[in-house]
Amino acid sequence: MRAGTVGSAAESTAGTAQGDVIAELVDLGDELAAARRVKPEFTAQTQHAYDALFAVAGPVAPAVRRGFAALVARWHGAGAVVEHHARHGADPRLYGDELPADPALRAAVEHLDLITLSPALIQRGDIERLAAAGWGPDEIVVISQVAAYTSFQVRLVEGLRLLGGGAAAPGAALSRPTRGRGRTKSLADTASNGAKRPTAFTQELLAWTAWVPPVAPEDLTEEQKEAFAGKTNDAYFRLLSRLPKLLRARTAVDRALFYTRDGLPRAERELAAAVTSKVNDCVYCASVHARKASQLSKRTADVQRVLDAVLDRDEDWRTGDLAPLSAGQDARWTAVVAFAAALSTTPSSAAPEQVAALRGHGLTDVELVDLVGSVAFFSWANRLMLTLGEPFWPGTEPAA
Repeated sequence: MRAGTVGSAAESTAGTAQGDVIAELVDLGDELAAARRVKPEFTAQTQHAYDALFAVAGPVAPAVRRGFAALVARWHGAGAVVEHHARHGADPRLYGDELPADPALRAAVEHLDLITLSPALIQRGDIERLAAAGWGPDEIVVISQVAAYTSFQVRLVEGLRLLGGGAAAPGAALSRPTRGRGRTKSLADTASNGAKRPTAFTQELLAWTAWVPPVAPEDLTEEQKEAFAGKTNDAYFRLLSRLPKLLRARTAVDRALFYTRDGLPRAERELAAAVTSKVNDCVYCASVHARKASQLSKRTADVQRVLDAVLDRDEDWRTGDLAPLSAGQDARWTAVVAFAAALSTTPSSAAPEQVAALRGHGLTDVELVDLVGSVAFFSWANRLMLTLGEPFWPGTEPAA
């Protein structure tokens, strides 16, 4: 831990904010505001997650958390979000053009660069470098959640702005550290736990192992258990339970978005999750949600076609040509896939004509808001799965 970078090690409910930050950041208009009210719990829990991350004392000082978020938002080209955190006390050392002089903060900024722009390139050694700079497990989860939640938040803002008739976002010239450049994605066929690691997209069941120590099952508090109630007691949720208030809100966001009847057909919500995971190159998340999309739509071959699409990647592992993802689909799924893929890029490349195409296929405001939420949520989920651990084939772990 570095002096000046962290706050109290115990979370507190003191200072919890109220309101609706998303509505503050984008002019919704009456129709979109009404569409959002169809799933009030999604909106409320999105705000609770914001409060838990930025308005609650914890392992990293609030000004540092906001400074990190402002930096991530800047890389996304989300000026309104940058300004929001600046107004609320973001540490100015963290979102300017220069890397901070403090070694711990510098290491965190370099890591945030990877989580935001090149999450699929992160490897276990990156976590070890962060720990060597003085960041403990709770703090590493904070850093990861700041980048992941902000990636969710800026896509909600940009997606809703487009639904409201906004123009395409200007291409952002990123001023950023370059640590991610010149890296390559790991193609290792063995995971860090010694199990067999998947190297291609699949609809089969996968498992996941953490690079940061999860809370041991016997050490979970009642608050931590409640934070992921209804989910499996596996390494992923036990790791995220290091910040139980945030995990509780995130679990509720997931449930409010994906486990309700209103809005976009569930199969297409799952399709959007799979598309987002493909763009971000998250094999684990894609396997879960492609499988669900196949089960619900009965279109296994069409879903597999998305997973099998070959995408060209630049030196930061970002993709420009998204057309292969929608190749061979019917007109409606082409529109859904194209918009989901474009909104998933960093910065977003979604455009008004894509929204018009979706409306042309009869999607209502409620369904469109649901589609934006599905992409945004998996922009959050992918960045946690990709940067805090890795997938493996269950049953292939070495004998103890």
